[in-house]
Amino acid sequence: MDSSTLSMSVRLRRVRTETTTVSVPITLEVMRTDEEGGGPKMDVDKIIAAALQLGKFDSIEWEIEGEPEIQLHPIQSAPETKTTIQ
Repeated sequence: MDSSTLSMSVRLRRVRTETTTVSVPITLEVMRTDEEGGGPKMDVDKIIAAALQLGKFDSIEWEIEGEPEIQLHPIQSAPETKTTIQ
């Protein structure tokens, strides 16, 4: 009896969600001028962009949220190693 098996590689990825909170200073860089003449207003898009930049700093502490999610990788490519049949 032949005990060899055939297998196929399926590429997976594990996605882990981490969360943190950053404080964005309200400065002129995150403000926009009010067209109605009421003075400067906070620009939400600029605040979000600043928060995303702050999230890149090594000093930011991230907290793992829940269990990692395992998904089928959208790109199924051959592994870097040689294919073998055992």
